[in-house]
Amino acid sequence: MLKKTLFVLTMFLFLGLVSAIAGRKFIQIKGSDTMVNLSQTWAEKYMEKNPEEFIAVTGGGSGTGLSSLISGTCDIAMSSRNIKEKEVDLARKNGIEPYEIKAALDGLAVVVNPNNPVGKLTIDQLAGIFTGKISNWKEVGGKDGKIVILSREVNSGTHVYFKEHVLRKNDPNSKEEFAPGALLLSSSQAIADEVAQNPDAIGYYGMGYISNKHKPIMVARDEKSEYEAPTIENVVNGKYPISRPLFLYTNGEPQGPVKKFVDFCLSQEGQDIVLETDFVPMK
Repeated sequence: MLKKTLFVLTMFLFLGLVSAIAGRKFIQIKGSDTMVNLSQTWAEKYMEKNPEEFIAVTGGGSGTGLSSLISGTCDIAMSSRNIKEKEVDLARKNGIEPYEIKAALDGLAVVVNPNNPVGKLTIDQLAGIFTGKISNWKEVGGKDGKIVILSREVNSGTHVYFKEHVLRKNDPNSKEEFAPGALLLSSSQAIADEVAQNPDAIGYYGMGYISNKHKPIMVARDEKSEYEAPTIENVVNGKYPISRPLFLYTNGEPQGPVKKFVDFCLSQEGQDIVLETDFVPMK
């Protein structure tokens, strides 16, 4: 009799939980690791104001988010790169019409360990380092030591952006690739953790990840240009040479709960959160 009573109570609790979840509007967001912290903060603040709605945010990279949108398994894809033509074609074959929303701006920071004396590099030097043409820190004014190259994996929008804008210098005919010995890491946090404990490492990530455990490199477009730090001011005024927009993608123009959430992200409060999480507001 006791077992039967416990079973009935358990079923009531389970059904009550299912009913509670079913009664809430659910939004699934997937994609860019660069944008995870920002989107989680957006979601938390939004749900405080709208307790009847539930928003789940997961990373995995821009490619993962866009693939999920294409397959219809998420409502919003976060991406730190533009969607590719082949992704748009695949989406349309699945009855999905990708709709692009510019939600924030980001400066991509190149970072080293605080004990590394190197603090300034040109785009040419960065390209040399990450392609493996420059392999020792003494070649760029540092100590004698083999450079340990850290990169995001190929599915990452950050990886794609860095390759196109730094390694290939915005030249569509360039075939430059990351050095074969580069360590491909699964997240921006993994790069941050490795740089913090490896004095010979160099990596890159969205500037929202910068902490006192890393030293951001000042970057110049060329030897004749000023070296600029990855700061909000320098991204806004265009002085910092490695900066980019951050996107949200939806299936068609946002409607219903998705539109309500996107409108919040683009509102003054949402853009204040962009600033608080060390990204650059659109407004």
